[in-house]
Amino acid sequence: MMISSRGRYALRVMIDLAEHDDGAYIPMKEVAQRQDISLKYLEKILPQLVAAKLVEGQHGKGGGYRLTRAPENYPIGEILRLTEGDLAPVACLECGAEACKRTADCRTLPMWSELNRRINDYLDSVTIADLMK
Repeated sequence: MMISSRGRYALRVMIDLAEHDDGAYIPMKEVAQRQDISLKYLEKILPQLVAAKLVEGQHGKGGGYRLTRAPENYPIGEILRLTEGDLAPVACLECGAEACKRTADCRTLPMWSELNRRINDYLDSVTIADLMK
């Protein structure tokens, strides 16, 4: 599993929105400048976060983006699964994967399953608030 720039940038955006939260909407341009992320790339990430209701956006004067909940209520795993899809370490454990014909005899499946569980449990135990510290 390798986390893409989309996943890493989404986390940076979420942390930035949390750190600059004063109740007002934060312009995408400001986030892009602070995080050194191209505005064009943010225009692809933020709609995905809005569609999942992780952030809310407002157009026009005074518009921008803000979090929909407190930073401690955003598990990192939720954000990464949204931006990355499945976090499974091997293809056979991905959500919706075809059943492997070797599952019954696979000597490595228990190890991969446990790794998958640990990855997801860990990422779900860390929140945006934790990363702000």
